[in-house]
Amino acid sequence: MKIHEYQGKEILRKYNVATPNGRVAFSPEEAVKVCVDMCQGSTEVADTKVWVVKAQIHAGGRGKGGGVKVSKSLDEVYQHASKIYGMNLITHQTGPEGRIVKRLLVEEGISIAKELYVGITLDRARSQNCVMASTEGGVEIEKVATETPEKILKEYVNPAIGFREFQARRLAFALGLSGEAMKNAVKFFMSLYKAYVETDASLAEINPLVVTTDGRVLALDAKMNFDDNALYRHADIVAMRDLDEEEPLEIEASKSNLNYIKLDGNVGCMVNGAGLAMATMDIIKLAGGEPANFLDVGGGANVETVSSGFRIILSDPNVKAVLVNIFGGIVRCDRVANGVIEAAKKVHVNVPVVVRLEGTNAKEAREILANSGLNFAVASSLHDAAAKVTAAIN
Repeated sequence: MKIHEYQGKEILRKYNVATPNGRVAFSPEEAVKVCVDMCQGSTEVADTKVWVVKAQIHAGGRGKGGGVKVSKSLDEVYQHASKIYGMNLITHQTGPEGRIVKRLLVEEGISIAKELYVGITLDRARSQNCVMASTEGGVEIEKVATETPEKILKEYVNPAIGFREFQARRLAFALGLSGEAMKNAVKFFMSLYKAYVETDASLAEINPLVVTTDGRVLALDAKMNFDDNALYRHADIVAMRDLDEEEPLEIEASKSNLNYIKLDGNVGCMVNGAGLAMATMDIIKLAGGEPANFLDVGGGANVETVSSGFRIILSDPNVKAVLVNIFGGIVRCDRVANGVIEAAKKVHVNVPVVVRLEGTNAKEAREILANSGLNFAVASSLHDAAAKVTAAIN
């Protein structure tokens, strides 16, 4: 689950992670009021300060897209907020369709001496959390990793003892910090790691992490993602979910406990198991097709889950054919076949459907489908299924 920058900073402040003073606004008028409120109600004081108005969407690159503006008066705050609020912000992460800005973050301007980077995530190859830092703050970390990987510093965390202060000092020293900035950076890294672990985050990224001219170390930006499987422990974080930032079909799928991700292709995929779903998408591409989605109906596929899967897949107007690929391990293939037939009767299926069932009672399942009277193409293998579904589209 993703949250907005301002929400991430609210969480970080609870763990004593330093951030600039700022608040969320839901209109240009409220943006001006936020500035005045942060100056104890003094319009005169607020009008002399520097403010930053930032678009709040679940995507990076907002500054390059015109979603971050520096304002040197309340009039400029209002002007910039009016331009950003409601705009269709297009960045390299939104895609060409962009995102409508419905929230603004207004922060006090700060005097920046240095821009750095710090991020925490799980390194699955080593089964350890990794704290990464770099002197290349404000730059896309993926670009740094590709072009100058030696500039990314890494500290791996032993799960038995956690992130230690000597590791934080080692990172701060490697970043070229000294004096008060060094001390503040160590505190920042320790607090950030605590926030990452205790909120069950899957990512905590600060880019840029800034050092001010007076030695403070602040999170100028904040990106936090959370493990969906642990959200039952964090009702306060669940309450931060912004459905406007999510794909409607993915929201609908989550209501039926289906794992669904919309893609740009034309072959709808319904599969049980994430690994098999990935393999199915790969072989569709090898056969010349383009998957329209990732959909994992889980190990116990039944009439309800298959019906929900069909309904969600067919809600995508780009889908021109559907491939159902089920491996009968926990669930028997004949039960899945009956489920597919019942689901097809419940949901109006108006595109070609190719079904490949393998595993327990697969032979009986293929006979059930062949005798169903419905217009299914039954495949004997995954390769055969991919060939048939792409042929149906072509």
